[in-house]
Amino acid sequence: MEEITKFVTNVGLITSNGPHGHNVMSCEWTHQLSYDPPLVMVGIRTVKTTFENIKASQEFGVNIASFDQNVVSSVAGNHHGKDVDKIGVLKELGVVFYKAKTINTLMVEGAALNAECKMVKFIDIGDHPIYIGEIQNVKQVDKEPLTYYRGRYFKIGEKIEKPDKLKLGEIDELIKKYSK
Repeated sequence: MEEITKFVTNVGLITSNGPHGHNVMSCEWTHQLSYDPPLVMVGIRTVKTTFENIKASQEFGVNIASFDQNVVSSVAGNHHGKDVDKIGVLKELGVVFYKAKTINTLMVEGAALNAECKMVKFIDIGDHPIYIGEIQNVKQVDKEPLTYYRGRYFKIGEKIEKPDKLKLGEIDELIKKYSK
């Protein structure tokens, strides 16, 4: 099958602490699953340091990178936590981390969203098994998230308006016509 390249995602900076110490990795597959209970999922390859840390600790931080954190994302995503102290590198570059309130890991200051998660389910599926975490504590700041598409970073751009009232009226009529 050809590579699928049309998905646009955010960049989750996943923080963990476990047998390999504190770590941060970039995770393209970071998604909100539910409002109530507040659930998020991360898809992480089993060879990753973060995968092993979460497996051992049963908790993780989800830090949605803001538009000005492309350097953080690149450092966190292009190196293996078993080989490089990415937290140390990022601190040297001026990135600030803070201690989470409800879990034993660091969080990334300045991220668009910081969510402290306790793992509630593991699904061993595909090449990126899924950890589902329930958010224990959340912090959001007034920054747009970093967008990731086809291996490149983007800032959210021009707002595209929803259909106007006239078009929505036409759609409503068609919905009525084709209702089962």
